[in-house]
Amino acid sequence: MTDAARRPLRIVLAEDSVLLREGLVRLFDEAGFETVGSYGDAESLLAGIDETRPDVAVLDVRMPPTFRDEGVRAAIELRRRMPRLGVLLLSQYVEGTYAQELLSSGDGGMGYLLKDRVASLDELEDAVERVSQGGTVLDPQVVAELLSRRSDPLATLTPREREVMALMAEGRTNAGIAKQLYIGVGAVEKNVTSIFQKLGLEDSGTDHRRVLAVLTWLQR
Repeated sequence: MTDAARRPLRIVLAEDSVLLREGLVRLFDEAGFETVGSYGDAESLLAGIDETRPDVAVLDVRMPPTFRDEGVRAAIELRRRMPRLGVLLLSQYVEGTYAQELLSSGDGGMGYLLKDRVASLDELEDAVERVSQGGTVLDPQVVAELLSRRSDPLATLTPREREVMALMAEGRTNAGIAKQLYIGVGAVEKNVTSIFQKLGLEDSGTDHRRVLAVLTWLQR
């Protein structure tokens, strides 16, 4: 057996709960993995990722500073930097929109499990190993949520796109939306373009798409 074959999987972990974070490190140790980085927020994990060079990143979905989607944002950035990295998200809730965004690329090596439904060490160990090998691991409740969203194009919008859509419905311009959300106009334009694409609204050279998008939003 080669050294590479004997080498334990290298794990980085981001979880803001100290007790849960330390508990996961011990579980990974018992499973024969090597935790090469343990962090309380996604920003710290991203800052240290080049030094740790892990095989799998395990992240909470909601972490400081906003406790919204830091884990998902970090997961997407990690895969941009390291396309072969396995990513396993752990959440306390079924976050269908976030799962949809994470899986939208169609690439493997992704997982999304609910913390309260991980019944055993063996189950967690299996999930980590499967995403490290390019597999996909999804909690059945997450799968059910994703299936229920397939017929609703609004369900595919990210949380930021939904914020932009709500402000569009209030009649705000892109500049007004940017001011309200404290982001650049360019970022708003990218979100608006993504909204149009997800709603299947083709460019007609007019503001007609904006009206149709708002009508779709108001009829939800």
